[in-house]
Amino acid sequence: MSAESLPTWFYPPPEDGWTAEDLDRLPPTAPERVELIDGALIFMSPQARFHSRVLRRLTTELERVAPSGFGVDSEMTIKLGKRQRPQPDIVVFREDPESPFDQGITVYQPEDVLLVVEVVSPESEVRDRETKPLRYAQAGIPHFWRIEREGAQPVVHVFELEVTTGAYVSTGIMRDRLKVDVPFPVDVELAPLAR
Repeated sequence: MSAESLPTWFYPPPEDGWTAEDLDRLPPTAPERVELIDGALIFMSPQARFHSRVLRRLTTELERVAPSGFGVDSEMTIKLGKRQRPQPDIVVFREDPESPFDQGITVYQPEDVLLVVEVVSPESEVRDRETKPLRYAQAGIPHFWRIEREGAQPVVHVFELEVTTGAYVSTGIMRDRLKVDVPFPVDVELAPLAR
């Protein structure tokens, strides 16, 4: 693809490079699913059915069991730094139950986020397994779940931030049932997804 075939808003990039704030200034013609990783705009591919169903089911279950003071969103960005604004598949965050629902929020701050979930797709394997967990841990997000596919079965890899090292440590690999106590109790069957 030549520079001449790129949209005018995309090329040339801003003189000082792309920043987290630039995502809020993209034109309506820009793709809907965009994240910023290490200063690079990442345009995400359309979701496969497995990804979409796992995301929908887990978001619904987390919303059902989340106690007051916790919110659950899918596909919202987190500002981790000037050139870091990833878009996890699911974000669990602290929420004031008394505040109005929509305050024009387009991004979460890492200090408000308790859990991020990534459903791994073929095009996002390196980002979801290596790059994004490192950035989430550096930002101090306490919990990270990575969901992999084994046939039609979702498998949840559960990680918790080890505060003395600043890195995630595995606390379990869940194949049939996702059962955890933090950031709040969750107990959900991980049934294979129908074709």
